[in-house]
Amino acid sequence: MSALFKELDYRETPIGALSLRRRRELSLGVDVFEIKLGDEFLMSSLFTASEIELAKLGLAELSEAGLEVVVGGLGLGYTAQAVLEHAPVGALLVVDALEAVIDWHRDGLLPLGAELTADPRCRFVHGDFFALATSGDGFDPDAPSRRFDAILVDIDHSPEFLLDARNAAFYQPEGLRKLAAHLKPGGVFGLWSNDRPDDTFTARLAAIFAEARAEPVTFHNPLQNREFTQTVYLARTPRGG
Repeated sequence: MSALFKELDYRETPIGALSLRRRRELSLGVDVFEIKLGDEFLMSSLFTASEIELAKLGLAELSEAGLEVVVGGLGLGYTAQAVLEHAPVGALLVVDALEAVIDWHRDGLLPLGAELTADPRCRFVHGDFFALATSGDGFDPDAPSRRFDAILVDIDHSPEFLLDARNAAFYQPEGLRKLAAHLKPGGVFGLWSNDRPDDTFTARLAAIFAEARAEPVTFHNPLQNREFTQTVYLARTPRGG
């Protein structure tokens, strides 16, 4: 095994083989953590701008003390970390279907693991986010039907490019209505997408929520030396009633 590359863990999962790797990016002089599902790259510590913006944009208009937040998809932890940096946040549930990813944070294999696990506001929930989102009991196994100020999701590549075809119903009107039922009045739904804004999906959100918009997030890709644009979708339930 080269000192420039190390596979830190490998797990078989119901949706394929999951691998955590650390490699040295010589062109930038940094260590990069990557998670792969089969031959597909799920996430990289080299590109985190839009994951962080998901939290910042999703919470920007929420300032009440003791905010309750759900993050769907733990990944490398950057969205969760950005949520916890928002001072009014009082509680964060991070839901992930891949037990290995939760283990990697708890075991200190990932750089943000110690920070997230040490914060008393943060709790990991091993579960299928999409199944919980469409259930009556919701996301907190200790408090059925609990509602939240914000639900921020970074799991699939986009509403059209899914990790698992069974997730498709979540992005349709009925799935979005069920998700909205887990938000408080004025609560925010935020969704990360690897693609540029999709007017069709934004319109679908607008038909379900009181407010909806797509925010492009552009960042520099140092490996390709060009700008790259992803999207954060934001939607909000009615503020009263």
